[in-house]
Amino acid sequence: MTHPLDTFFAPASIALIGASRDHEKIPGRLLAMLRKNDYPGKIYPVNPNYADIDGLTCYKSIAEIGVPIDLAVIMIPARAVLPALEQCAAAGVRNAVIISSGFAEEGGDSAAMQSAIAALARRTGMRISGPNAEGFFSQMQRVAATFSPAVDVKPGVVPLVATTKRIGIVAQSGGIGFAYYHRAKALGIAVSYVVSSGNESDLGAGEFLDYIVRDGSTDMILLFIEGIRDVDKFLVAARRAAEIRKPVIVTKVGRSGAGQRAAASHTASMAGWSAAYDAVFATYGFIVSNDLDEALTIAAVLTSNPLPKGDRVAVVTVSGGAGIWGTDAVALQGLQVPELSEPIQAEIKALMPSYGTARNPIDVTAQGVTSGGLQKSVDLLTVSDEIDAILVVLSLSSEVRKPFKEPELTPVLAAQHKPVVFYSYTVPSEFARRELAKSGVVVLSGLTHVGVAMRRLVDYAKFTLPSPAGDTRLPARDLSAHLLSPVLSEADSKALLRAAGIALPDEVLVQDKSELDAAIARVGFPLVMKIQSPDIAHKSEIGGVRVNITTKGEVFLAFEALLNNARKHRPEAKIQGVLVGPMAGKGIEIIVGTMTDQTFGPMVMVGLGGITTELFRDVVYRPAPVSAEEAGAMLAGLRAAPLLNGFRGAAKADVLALAQLIADISVLAARHAGEIAEIELNPVLVHPEGQGVTIVDALVVKLISP
Repeated sequence: MTHPLDTFFAPASIALIGASRDHEKIPGRLLAMLRKNDYPGKIYPVNPNYADIDGLTCYKSIAEIGVPIDLAVIMIPARAVLPALEQCAAAGVRNAVIISSGFAEEGGDSAAMQSAIAALARRTGMRISGPNAEGFFSQMQRVAATFSPAVDVKPGVVPLVATTKRIGIVAQSGGIGFAYYHRAKALGIAVSYVVSSGNESDLGAGEFLDYIVRDGSTDMILLFIEGIRDVDKFLVAARRAAEIRKPVIVTKVGRSGAGQRAAASHTASMAGWSAAYDAVFATYGFIVSNDLDEALTIAAVLTSNPLPKGDRVAVVTVSGGAGIWGTDAVALQGLQVPELSEPIQAEIKALMPSYGTARNPIDVTAQGVTSGGLQKSVDLLTVSDEIDAILVVLSLSSEVRKPFKEPELTPVLAAQHKPVVFYSYTVPSEFARRELAKSGVVVLSGLTHVGVAMRRLVDYAKFTLPSPAGDTRLPARDLSAHLLSPVLSEADSKALLRAAGIALPDEVLVQDKSELDAAIARVGFPLVMKIQSPDIAHKSEIGGVRVNITTKGEVFLAFEALLNNARKHRPEAKIQGVLVGPMAGKGIEIIVGTMTDQTFGPMVMVGLGGITTELFRDVVYRPAPVSAEEAGAMLAGLRAAPLLNGFRGAAKADVLALAQLIADISVLAARHAGEIAEIELNPVLVHPEGQGVTIVDALVVKLISP
């Protein structure tokens, strides 16, 4: 693999600007970490106050070194950073990591200094990580360009390594990134890279993710983010990871925003602060975790196991109670723990005492450890077609006793027939961890996290990257004439949608009583009448809607009543008239909408609709545009999906027509992202299969330029 960041992650030479002899301080500690990890390249300390540091010649400036430098690590006061970077650029330094803090995180002049760093990177082509970064660690190239104590090397301590697959870690928080590494190391999970992106003046999490996705030595990725700045690079990397089936476990923090999104539609107001991120994660198959230990457990299971073919789990234990607990843990995640067939039960019973049980959970009892029943039961289950994954629940506290023999266990696990996950209900001993690591086992000690990890493994195995939106039925049209008013009413919104090619019922906007006869003749009975004003968003709340009108007399009375209610409750509102339309047939109420996210742009949403939309919040978001196929997958992800599929004997709804509408609306939103902020169709009535859908109400919100 060749990548523009190769010289960043595998530099042949490193200059330490602000290096120190004091190993208790960051500049001194960073030099010590490089040397303890046996960095193979050249190290050049730079500090005018020293002639040498730890046996290395110390230079007064970067220019004095006089040889090409791949990476400069900058550890000096914030005010001195920009001049140092200018000197680095003049000397031809290719990459820099700024450890120094005191930039955009402080605001004011400090933020301006960071902007100047970004400008320098653009002008010179030097790639810069930070400021306020904790550096990085390239395990493969032995580059510990960080002051984190997590990469410290203790004399005589042999690292615990259980996995041949490696994880790469990208974190916007250096502290959390190296915490992932520290915990991974304790579990025996091999690591390729750890990188913290800091304030991202130049290099961002998206570009680092792209490097690690492309890296052949990395099998899966742990990603910790607060917000993505280099969005285009991030999305390219996310798609590539999905295409090559490289799992990404992501934790997104900052989900509890201290405020509410200002939005005119339910679509946007329900989105929350992380809906767009979650939509992007779902699109590309990212595995979402909101807990550090849980994320590491998922990583452990992924790096030490193949993907399962289904969701049937066998729980094998030496303790009846622990086995039931393990069964509950996976069952609560929606996984099956099926009773085994009589033939396989008979084989397992022959391996255990009479007081054991082979039904599932399988309790081989404590005696099964010494008799070999535990090992042989696992052997049988790994080749059984009745089971897709195995959870082994046992005690691993002993400092001397082995529950498995390495020569027997290793080939079973190496065959990779199915996942075999090991959970210890006692605190696992170092002896047990190291002995099982020889067979490729990562010992886990959080049962709830184990259940989640096994669920995520099943879900990831089923993930497929959605097909692109492709061609749409909607013709490309100029809609600017429909966006002249600052705020659109329902009638205005529907006119725009019709112009865009979206099918809606035939309706008439009536401004005077004399126009009612013609409207009745055109629409027919039964009909619906609704007051129209760009100033009245929620018409039913002011008595602005009349439904199921069946006589001419009712039409004239309703017309007067609607106008009077509007004048009474909203005297300042600009009244456009009354919209007269046909009464829609029965159907399931669904909401379809779009909103514009500041980071990722247009999002499309579908959910359970009608007046209960915000009550149940049963919604799914995806980045727009989506194909009809992906829209169908969105519908399948709703808790209310059974309502569309013939719940309790009801007719199956026209899901294909609904999926096509979702796709069309998503294309419309993406195509006019510079003009339209939100679209909401609520409710959309989904009729029985083959009878299509009806858009009952619609709202389009213009994008207001800042």
